[in-house]
Amino acid sequence: MKRKNNQIFRKFSGISGLVLIVLLLTGAVVISATSPYFLVNLFKSKFFRSFKKYPPKKVYDTFYRLRERGFIDFYYKGSQIYFTLTEKGKKKAGWLKVDDLKINKPKKWDGKWRILSFDIVELKRSYREALRGKLIGMGFKLFQKSAWIIPYECNKEIKILKDFFGLNDREVKLITAVDIGEDKDLHDHFDL
Repeated sequence: MKRKNNQIFRKFSGISGLVLIVLLLTGAVVISATSPYFLVNLFKSKFFRSFKKYPPKKVYDTFYRLRERGFIDFYYKGSQIYFTLTEKGKKKAGWLKVDDLKINKPKKWDGKWRILSFDIVELKRSYREALRGKLIGMGFKLFQKSAWIIPYECNKEIKILKDFFGLNDREVKLITAVDIGEDKDLHDHFDL
């Protein structure tokens, strides 16, 4: 699964990945199209500041290519153009966002352990395997069967993973604990 994710990320890196991520984060982008200098204004807009390092023609072509492939859609409403992600685009952008997900290590540990426990049905086996691979990539350590541990705040990251994989609170639980018994090996593992 990790190899597939990396292939998707490479395929949508650069301008395409940037377009998909920006649209995923903003929901939609609106550009005024009344001016005959529409393209010039398009590239001066706030949305396109992220694309400054790319030639305008390349960005423009990328938008149309993404539209042709069914990842984004534009529609006119009055004198404005709305850019939005399609369902297919949301899925690809989600892969990019999840592939980039990391847990920040604070300078000082708060003394709390985060234990992630999951019980995912056999029908969602591929999700279970993908989640396990992502947890390892994010720095979690196997604590017990289907229970992973990390000493850092990760509520936001776990919510993103649950939403992305379509998992609910019964399938994935995040527990915060202060005392987990003998934890010297975990202190050593996480350099605490």
